[in-house]
Order: sequence, then structure tokens, then C-alpha cells
Amino acid sequence: MVILRKRLAGLSPSTLERFVLRARRAAGLDAAVNVLITNSRELRSLNRRFRGIDKPTDVLSFPSPAANGHGAKLPAGDIAISADIARQNAVELGHSLVEEVKILVLHGILHLAGMDHEWDNGEMARTEVRLRRQLKLADSLIARTEPRAGGALPAKPGNGRRSRPSA
Repeated sequence: MVILRKRLAGLSPSTLERFVLRARRAAGLDAAVNVLITNSRELRSLNRRFRGIDKPTDVLSFPSPAANGHGAKLPAGDIAISADIARQNAVELGHSLVEEVKILVLHGILHLAGMDHEWDNGEMARTEVRLRRQLKLADSLIARTEPRAGGALPAKPGNGRRSRPSA
């Protein structure tokens, strides 16, 4: 499911849902992924609540529990994206806002698949580069994690397999 709390020109929920399906398949993630596109204020609140970091970030991933005890198939998890930071990143990096949102979705999906660029000796970065090419997206998010003014592109601690969110 895709929820656009903040509307983006050129991006409909159905367009993003199709991309999420393509990215999930490319990443080998079978379970569904929910995506929320919202503002930096809400991402800051989520980041503070779940990671103890009181600043906005571009993307957070929230893995689902491994099992619910009832045999029902759970979604892989949820991804929250700041449209404000995505817009800033797109301008600074010279590509469209739609492209940036797709880049952030892929990054979040890789976290939900259990990858974490903070400790995996480059495995997530290599996978992201390969999938970005396959999905015809711009340069890797991991390769551009230098902090920028206004909270864009902060460092990304976290582990996609934890119950805590990953950025």
C-alpha cells in the first residue's frame, strides 16, 4: 500500500505501487511493503520516537515482526519517506523528485530485506548499485550519504533485521 500524505507532481499511488513491486522482486523480497510519503516534520517525529535522533531524515524502514503466531503472511515492513528532503536531494543531485523517491524506496526495501550498509562490508552498497542499474535509477544512495544542510542525507545507522527502524 502507498499513502501519499504529501502529494508529489508526477507521482501517483499506482505508479509508486508498480515501482515498489518491481523493486521488491529485484531485491528478492516476497512480502508486501507499505510506503508512506509525508513531510520532514513527521519523519523527524518518527526518527526521534524510534531511533532517538531528533532530526528529520530522508527515509526510515520499519521491519515487521518475523511472525504473528497465526500463520498469516505479514508484510516485510513499512517505509516512510520525507517528500521535503527528497525534493531537496533531487535538486542538489540533478534528477527528478520522482526518481529520488524511487531511490529512497529501493534503499528502504534493501533494509527490509535485512541489509545494513553500516556493518555489512559493502554488501548493501554493491547490491544497491546493481539494482539501481537494473531498475534504471541514478547513483547509489549509500555513495552519497555526506551530511547536507537542512538534514538531507544524514548518516544512516540501523539494521534492517531489528525491530527498530533503519534509515
